[in-house]
Formats: sequence, structure tokens, C-alpha cells
Amino acid sequence: MSEESGPYCETPSAALPERAEGPPYAECVLCRKPTEYAESVKGITLCPVCEWQEAQRTACSG
Repeated sequence: MSEESGPYCETPSAALPERAEGPPYAECVLCRKPTEYAESVKGITLCPVCEWQEAQRTACSG
């Protein structure tokens, strides 16, 4: 694969919601611990640990 076409494994850049400046925080959808996002954030919210683990699972091992 040529360098011009970009890296072999590209991940789509998901638009992450803004971090909350203070409580109340949304619950992680996997472990139910507080996240860094406000309760008003729509969609899937993950705590920092689950975000990191999800990134490891979806990373290119190529």
C-alpha cells in the first residue's frame, strides 16, 4: 500500500461530546461508574477506563 493513500488502518473520527465541568455526570453504559460527560449528553457514554478498553478492542492490530 502506498504512503499516498494514507495509513493502513484508519478509524473514523467520532465527534465526542464536551466534557462536563462539574456534576451531575452521566453513568457509563458498561460499568455504571460516573463518566466525564454531563447527564444531558445523548447517546453512549463511557467512563475513562471503558473508553480506553473499547479503544484497545477496536484498534488495528495490522
